[in-house]
Amino acid sequence: MPAFLGRLLDLIYPPLCPVCGCLLTGGEACLCTACRYHLPRTRFEDFRRNEACERLADRLPFDKAYATFRYLKESSVQRLFEQFKYHGDKRLATYLGTLAAQELKERSFFDGMDLIVPVPLHPARLRQRGYNQSHLIAQALGKCSGLPVETEALGRKLETRTQTRKGPWDRQLNMQDAFVTVRPELVSGRHVLLVDDVLTTGATMLASARSLREAGCRQLSFFALALA
Repeated sequence: MPAFLGRLLDLIYPPLCPVCGCLLTGGEACLCTACRYHLPRTRFEDFRRNEACERLADRLPFDKAYATFRYLKESSVQRLFEQFKYHGDKRLATYLGTLAAQELKERSFFDGMDLIVPVPLHPARLRQRGYNQSHLIAQALGKCSGLPVETEALGRKLETRTQTRKGPWDRQLNMQDAFVTVRPELVSGRHVLLVDDVLTTGATMLASARSLREAGCRQLSFFALALA
């Protein structure tokens, strides 16, 4: 969009913070400074010993795991996630992914990794939504880290039912055999960072990771934008 059209739209529809509704200033993108500052964060100090690692532990070997934000009920993070998952505001996924990526890069999280693979959506769900939010987050991580983002390696062969109201055991059963590594040559012998939007029980991440492991992935690390 030409810059003058963008400025004209801003005059007609002033950009507002999706959390508090305040008018954004010229230096603010997507969120106002106060709401960005108060986003609930995990602030884990160790990439190998934290709450995200505990959700995935003892079921599959991996190197690192991290989640940047906390997905709390009625929180600003929940509101933002609902906007980009169900109301089409893709820029929020990219914006939050970029915030996370900048922090991770400063802390050398990406060292030793070869590529980024987002958890895929089933084609029917992708057609319905129009985009994969995990892919948008992965792209933000890739742009900041310099790592390639590979969307053709992993596919989803089952359209699973929603996980929202399921317990840990039901989530695991729901995800069994849901994923397939379509192009093993892209991940074989490489350290893959697997990316999803929310980490709850870890069932989705682990089901994806098992498929990558079976395809010859040398090492795995995990990143979720938020921990629920």
